[in-house]
Amino acid sequence: MTMAPSLRKFALTAHVVSSVGWLGAVVVFLGLSIAGMTSQHPETVRGAYLAMESIGLFVLVPFSVASLLTGLVQSLATKWGLIRHYWVVAKLLINVLASLILLIYTQTLASLAATASADGDLGLLRSPSPVLHAIAGLVLLLAAAALSVYKPRGMTRYGWHKQQEQRQALQAVRHDPVRAA
Repeated sequence: MTMAPSLRKFALTAHVVSSVGWLGAVVVFLGLSIAGMTSQHPETVRGAYLAMESIGLFVLVPFSVASLLTGLVQSLATKWGLIRHYWVVAKLLINVLASLILLIYTQTLASLAATASADGDLGLLRSPSPVLHAIAGLVLLLAAAALSVYKPRGMTRYGWHKQQEQRQALQAVRHDPVRAA
């Protein structure tokens, strides 16, 4: 399946924007989590955790889903395929893993935000968990970005077979264009 060039460019733009948006939101989340963990001001701590919950639900999750969906469209409608090249499979696994962890972590964010909104002990919010999750997410997304740029060689077994079929079909057309038609 192939897309018209203008549609392919639109889909690629949507994928790049959603992926870069997700990456940027993780950087903002990391900054807030560091501020929430290290600040001596209770208002800053509370505000950071309340903002992290909102960013998680309304920015990170939508960008991760958009990145996954647009990535699937890109892979299924271009020459790269979904399971033809190891780098595409690796990006898919990174995206799915990061998205699942994010979706599970939103429950923790809700709990942390509830603690922050109560006038209770802010010591519970000094956990390094949000910082560690943000750093891990950042590393995964940077790895996916590097895979997109460098596109390391290596085809899956399925991709290799597809490539061989295409070469054989092309050779058949070259040797006997009348019979191949």
